[in-house]
Amino acid sequence: MSIGIKIFSGRATKHLSEQIAASYGIPLGDVNVMQFSDGEFQPSFEETVRGQDVFIIQSTMAPSDNLFELLLMVDAAKRASARKIIAVIPYFGFARQDRKDKPRVAIGAKLVANMLMAAGVDRLMTMDLHADQIQGFFEVPVDHLFASTIFFPELEKLNNGNLIMAAPDAGGAKRANSYAKKLNTSLAICHKQRKVANEIAEMTVIGDVRGKDVILIDDMVDTAGTLTKAADLFMENGANSVRAFCTHAVLSGPAFERIEKSKLTELIVTDTIPLKQKSDKIRVLTVADLFADIMRRMVNNESISSHFLIS
Repeated sequence: MSIGIKIFSGRATKHLSEQIAASYGIPLGDVNVMQFSDGEFQPSFEETVRGQDVFIIQSTMAPSDNLFELLLMVDAAKRASARKIIAVIPYFGFARQDRKDKPRVAIGAKLVANMLMAAGVDRLMTMDLHADQIQGFFEVPVDHLFASTIFFPELEKLNNGNLIMAAPDAGGAKRANSYAKKLNTSLAICHKQRKVANEIAEMTVIGDVRGKDVILIDDMVDTAGTLTKAADLFMENGANSVRAFCTHAVLSGPAFERIEKSKLTELIVTDTIPLKQKSDKIRVLTVADLFADIMRRMVNNESISSHFLIS
């Protein structure tokens, strides 16, 4: 008897999950979440998963309930005798805590990896981890996808021979440089100094952006402080325009207000995290077809390396 495939979704990324399931060609599985009056919740599968390969889709952005809901669903699938459990986490939360950068702090990404493995995942699928080494925190296979697969066609449309790729900080230089090599463009970097998290003390531009159309590349945009300050700084240094391509639209706090007031021409993001509100400056590209194709290739034991356009 052939192995069955079922796709389920947590509540945080239901719309994206519906698109992934539609692209894969099967209906999204039925999950019910019972909510207690004190805030406790209990997800349950309303159909059998016995002997099935189960994909559970859930981004783990704040609040931490999203992560815990995923853990409960993994545990429920394991106890219901699923054959394999694949956690599909388009946005992997706590990824910024990938090391001890000061004394007496947790390595949150490793803790999340431990919890997922303890819950019973057999495989993980995610996109644009904040730190590549997080893959090594898992003792199960990790399929690490890159938004470059869907960003690159958009960049080719914009490439009029006047583009320059840019990183909003030194940490993103490797990613931006990969795009620059692929598109055969120059590279600029913003050097920033922080005194506290989410607050920039000083920023300077490294590279010549005069008369150029700047493309900022980053894995996520949170409060948009770095991104918008970099965009404004590039324009002050003579750039024609500044666009930003960021995979994960965390967009917390004053992010939307900053983006609207900034000199950014456009911010292009994916739907790994649902937008909290709309903006004329923000354009969303879906990752549904990409995830569905990788899931199909995984089930059929086919290579996925062709999707690693820029890593």
